Amino acid sequence: MKRMRGLYAVTPDEADSARLMALVLSALAGGTRIVQYRNKSTDAALRREQATALRALCREHGAALIINDDLELAMAVDADGLHLGGEDGSLAAARARLGPDKLLGASCYSRIDNAGRAIAEGADHIAFGSFFVSTVKPGAVRSSPSLLAEAKLKFNVPVVAIGGITLENAPQLIAAGADSVAVISALFGAPDVMRAAREFNTLFDDSP
Repeated sequence: MKRMRGLYAVTPDEADSARLMALVLSALAGGTRIVQYRNKSTDAALRREQATALRALCREHGAALIINDDLELAMAVDADGLHLGGEDGSLAAARARLGPDKLLGASCYSRIDNAGRAIAEGADHIAFGSFFVSTVKPGAVRSSPSLLAEAKLKFNVPVVAIGGITLENAPQLIAAGADSVAVISALFGAPDVMRAAREFNTLFDDSP
């Protein structure tokens, strides 16, 4: 099983590349070792530029860079992995292109059967949610924390919780079985990003 534990930092939509790098650098300084690049509001050229810079920054700090929903971009910048949603292409095809050593995650939403299919097609970590109201996807179907416990019993892969996660509600998801919590606003919107990252990672210190 590929290790994936702690804060899973998902970047905000940010056109200012210098600001984006500063935010991610603060998260890395707070102990973040998993960064997912997600930017739905910029063009392909800027996404390529930002992903390339983030790849270098993450490599310098010993962190993994995962690209959201874009296999070609992940291949182009030699990212450490890729995360796909249900309508973002074939997991099996992505695994074939990425090879066995890259991380491949899949959004399974609130369906445990989605997870089984994703793993069969090559996913090595699975994500469930949204667990709480999310500013990114406010209309997403809510998931129950019990889904995390069920996934941990059924599958021998890391389980990621997503959607509206804060320092206050993350502990119940970790207790239910989340190996990682994917966070955007509560991390990159915090007054002190480094401190927020450290506090999120500390939540995992005493968990099994």
